[in-house]
Order: sequence, then C-alpha cells, then structure tokens
Amino acid sequence: MRYLFVLLPLLLIGLTGSAQKTESPYLEILSPDAVIPLKESRADVQISGSIAHVQITQVYHNQGNTPLEAKYVFPLSIRAAVHKMQLRIGDRTTLAKIYEKQEAQQVYQQALDEGKRAAKLDQERPNVFQMNVGNIMPGDEIAIELSYTEMLVPVNGAYQFVYPAVVGPRYTGEDNSGLAAFHQPYTGEGKAATFDYGIDVSLNAGMIVQQIFSPSHKIDIHYPDLRSAEVFFSRENENPANRDFILNYNLRGNEIQSGLLLYEEDGEKFFAYMMEPVEQPKTEQIPPREYLFIVDVSGSMNGYPLDISKTLMQNLLCNLREIDEFNILLFAGSSSNFRPEPVGATGENIAAAIRFLSAEQGGGGTNFLNALNKAYAMPRSARGSARAMVIITDGYISVEREAFEQIGNHLDEASVYSFGIGTSVNRYLINGMAMVAQSEAFVATSEDEAREVARKFESYIATPMLTQIKLSTEGFEIYDVEPASIPDVTSSRPVIVHGKWKGEPRGKLVVNAYAGNTHYRKDFAVVDGTLSKANKALKYLWARKKIERLDDYNLRFNANVKQEVIDLGLKYNLATRFTSFVAVDQEVVNAGGKPKLVNQPLPMPQGVSNYAVGAEAEVKASTKFTKSYTLLLQSDQNRLSKVEARNLKMWFRTYYSELAQRLLLKYGSIRVHLNRQGRIEWVEIDNNGQWERSTELHRDFVTVPVKGQELSDTVTITLEQ
Repeated sequence: MRYLFVLLPLLLIGLTGSAQKTESPYLEILSPDAVIPLKESRADVQISGSIAHVQITQVYHNQGNTPLEAKYVFPLSIRAAVHKMQLRIGDRTTLAKIYEKQEAQQVYQQALDEGKRAAKLDQERPNVFQMNVGNIMPGDEIAIELSYTEMLVPVNGAYQFVYPAVVGPRYTGEDNSGLAAFHQPYTGEGKAATFDYGIDVSLNAGMIVQQIFSPSHKIDIHYPDLRSAEVFFSRENENPANRDFILNYNLRGNEIQSGLLLYEEDGEKFFAYMMEPVEQPKTEQIPPREYLFIVDVSGSMNGYPLDISKTLMQNLLCNLREIDEFNILLFAGSSSNFRPEPVGATGENIAAAIRFLSAEQGGGGTNFLNALNKAYAMPRSARGSARAMVIITDGYISVEREAFEQIGNHLDEASVYSFGIGTSVNRYLINGMAMVAQSEAFVATSEDEAREVARKFESYIATPMLTQIKLSTEGFEIYDVEPASIPDVTSSRPVIVHGKWKGEPRGKLVVNAYAGNTHYRKDFAVVDGTLSKANKALKYLWARKKIERLDDYNLRFNANVKQEVIDLGLKYNLATRFTSFVAVDQEVVNAGGKPKLVNQPLPMPQGVSNYAVGAEAEVKASTKFTKSYTLLLQSDQNRLSKVEARNLKMWFRTYYSELAQRLLLKYGSIRVHLNRQGRIEWVEIDNNGQWERSTELHRDFVTVPVKGQELSDTVTITLEQ
C-alpha cells in the first residue's frame, strides 16, 4: 500500500501565519495502486407515514497484501436513532452489541489483538459517526449494516427526507478537545468519490402522494399505486456521494400524517402525537427591528457557497423595510463589519451593503466563537429596537456545543436565526442554534433556494407564534413526556410530542395554547389513535428525543448527564456519545499480527473548494458608497410590484453604479431598457431633448458581469446626474 501526500504551501498556513493544528482535515492525492478500504455505501430507505426506517450497508474490501483496519467518518441525520448494527462476512452474520464507550474500545481492541475481524461504531456528534473495521484480510469483503429510524416533520404541508452524504472539513482552531475524528483526508475539489454510492427509497404515505422531486440529485420514480412510490438515482448523476440527498414530497391537499401512534413492548408503552399546524394570520404591524447579519467568508465558503450567501443576502436585505436598521459582520480567521453602528435600511445603504459583500472571495479559518463575541459586543440601534442576529454559514466548525452555550447565555439580548449554506451543511450546528434560540433554521443548497428561503424568512417573521403550549390528558395517564416543555411553533409546523403511557388506551389528549391573544384548544380521542406492533420505532424515537434534550443541546455543560445517557443507550440499544456498537466475528484470521490503519478518503463536498482545508484570505474592509445620481424606474405595462421595483433598484445600483456615474459625467441623462429576463436590450442618451440609442453605451453596460433578474414586466430606467 502506498500513499502520495501533496502538501501545498497554502494548506499549512494557519489563521495567524503559523501551521494549523494536526487535528485539521487535509488533502490527499492517491497513487494508482493505493488501497481504498471502502468499496460501496448504499442506503435502503422505507418511509411509512411520518417515520423513516433506514438501513445502510457499507462494504469494505482489501485488495492489497497487508491486513487492514479501516476508519471511515460519515454523517447521519441529526434525528437518527441508530439502534442496530451487524457484521457480515461470507455467509456468517454477527449482531453487534451495545457497550459503554470505553468498554466498547476494549472489546474491539481485544478482538483485533486476538486476530479476529471486528467493527466498532462511535458517535462523535449527533450527526457524525466513525466506523472502524479491523483485520480486513487480503481478499476479504466485509459488509457492515446499520439501521436507524427518524420522524419526518412536515413544514407548510411539505415533507422532506435528508440523507447526509459527507462530513465537510471542519475547522478545529477554536477546539481544545483534541478530537481526531475531523483529522480526515479529502480527495480534493471536484474529484469523484473513491467508492460506489446509492440510495433507494420506498415511500408508503398512506395517502395520495404527489410532487416528488429532489433538488440535489437526478432521480427516477416508479408509482406502484397512488399512495406509494419508489425512488432511485438516475444514471445521469455525477459523483452523487459529494452532497446530501434531499427528497421532497407532498400529500394530496398538503395534508399531513397527524394523529396518535401507540406501541407496547415488555411492559412499556410508548406514544407519539403529532398535532397539525394551527392557521394563524400574518401580523400586519411588525415593530421596527435591527438586523445583524453574521456572514461566514472562510475558506470552505470560497466560490459556490459564498455565491449562494451573496444571493441570499441580497434578497434578505432587499426585503427589509425602511423602518428597519441593519449591519453586517463578516468572519473568517478575523472579522470585519460593514458600518461601526447599525444603519437605516435605505436604498443607498442596502446597495452599499451588497457591494460590500460582492467584493468578498472567501478564505481562511472559521473563528466562529470569536465572531459571536464580537457580534454581541457591537453597538446597538440608538432607538432600542429589538435585535435579530442572522447567522449565515456552512457550519464547518467543531465547537457546536460552545456556540450553543454562547447563544443560550445571551437569549435576552438578541433573537437568533440560522441559515445553512451549501450541499453538505453541518445541520447539527444550524438546527442546534435555532433550537437553543427557539427560532427557525433555514438551509439553501443553491442560489434558487437562497431566494426561496429569503421569502420564507420574510413570511416567518411576519407570522405570530403559537405560544404557551401545554399538553394535558383526561382519562389517559402519560409520563416521561419529551420535550418536557413544548417550545413555541409557527403555523408552518406541527406540534410533536413523544412519551410513555399507562393503563388502557382511552380518554383524550388536550392541547391548550395561544395564537397572539387568542386562546386555542385541541382535543384528540385516544381511541382514534393507532396501536400497532408496526410502531416499534416509537421506543427508539422517544429515547433519542430524551437524549437530545439531555445531551445534544443541553446548555448546562457541567450537569452530570453522562450516566443517564449511558443508561438510555444500553437499555434501548442506541448509539450515543457515551455508548458504542461492537461486532466481533469469532474466526481467528490474523493471529499475532497488527492491521495497518487506513483513513478512508472523503469526497470534498460539492461546491467546496480546496481552501476549506487551509489558506487564509483577509476579510476586506468596508466599501464606501455615495449617491451621485437619481434613478427613475418605469414599468412599461405597470405590472411591476413595489417590492420587485425596490429589489430591481438595489440590483442596478449594486452592479452598475460605477459605470453609470462615469457615463453621466459625460452625457447627463441616460435611459436603459431591460427585458423580462433582466437583460439590457438598448441604452439611450439625451441629445438636445431627443432620446437616441447608443451602441457604444450598450456595449459598455452588457460587458459588466451580472446575473440577470427575472421580471414580471419590461422596464425602462432613467438615470440623471
């Protein structure tokens, strides 16, 4: 086995000019005869109602001449309850056992020392796992099967299943834990994965299913009947393993699978209740707000992810009202702000802010905790408006829990909203920040989605929350309810509760809440619920939900919850931060030998450049912009809305101001005509009161590199000195 390491000078540049810590990810260029242990990774997904059952099969092989130990770091859903693992070699299958983490390592190491094949699964983060497979002998092919379950939560009546594909390269400069899981090799930007990858989805919705599509991959769909569908990758996909697989679908009429599910096993009884969203009108009068946009411009955001961020920011800024104020903080290895203090959301300020962002290229580390410290210390609005912090990042850091703690300690100072950017975002960080702040998380994997989530955010902040939600029962005894206190929700999301029950399945569940000043009550008869052996996943989902509260997002880091989490993991056969699966095949195949450790190379996430594993680019200083001309906009058929007109003005000022100012010094007045695709069709100059088309000026405008604007009408823009 041979590896060829190429250490580019830039990859060794740290955030302060010194070498990066050895725990950092790195690039690896493989020689033609390199031994790659992972042959294949496939997922078989069965979605029944609102519950997804996923079986992953990872096939490891050894085409070399030396016994191997493979280490593979991979992501799973943040809600995944991993409850089963087994090792298969030939016609033998060994079911893994769950152990406390330290004991699991001892059992695994002892098996390797005895020359036995073994596999161990550790959870490094709620969404990051590490598989070790030891004593893979030359010619061996070993399959590891993992099973997990999760509940899908509909938003605005739409369901989404996300199967994460690759762990993005994490910046570890602010992490003192010494965790080695993120010290992984990456094959480099645009390189194909070194293993086969596939996903098959069987969807049995129980209702008529419609509008199935994937924004991430090309898929083929087969409909056995109106209530089910089979989804699999099309052959046209290129390198499907370098981005999360996202599957969206709706049920007829945007209905959701609400109601009560019940399950009994060995004297324990579990339930899950999903209450459909409560319709709430949008708030007509939203008080003025101060927005602080905290934008990641680190190396992993270089290129495509930063382009998405810029599109998102342009739409978020243009959606601000003139009574709002805003500022921008860019962060990487260091940070820089747009203005010393918040400024009004005027056309001039928004245009200047977009120009400020447009100059960014992305580079350097991701000192996120430092950026949060600076954000909370930045001057507030002089008029005392409520502050909203909008965090835009791919989340490629390893200090998630420290970030949660920091946000939790400042909940009285600012509300926090998180936006994940890219094709393989760290959803533990993105969703966790929103959970701690009791707000909403948004993810944009493309520029089109960036525009859509900007609209969703505008709608979200205009919609009252369903608050003071209380669950009670009448004639039905429940206990160990998760979450212990139900957080506020918007009208786009259902209320979901997991728990246990005693006695007979009768009586009713009662939910009381407030939508604004209006009291709301919902009763559900328990006899209308579904008690079935097919609901076995409920016990895993309940235990996983409790672990989530105790450990994943627990802000009391000094609280001793370790033993409680261990007890839950051991009792319900779950992988947790403190419990691991180990499978040992009893055949001795490598007596007295020591396998050679090989880190499975990971594909660089789609759109992420090699800057993600090193090289710092300075955060640029603010760009000054002063108004020196007037812009009059006329919709030729009067079809342009006020919001669309305002956005168009901001877009034009952002990209054409420098050219317009220069030309107006010579011509005084200019008219620019745009078609409905936002392309400039002709340019006119004022010649003694007569408008004349100018080929020369048209050429000047169309040579400016600009992304077009989709318009509802043709538009004439008049510029005057």
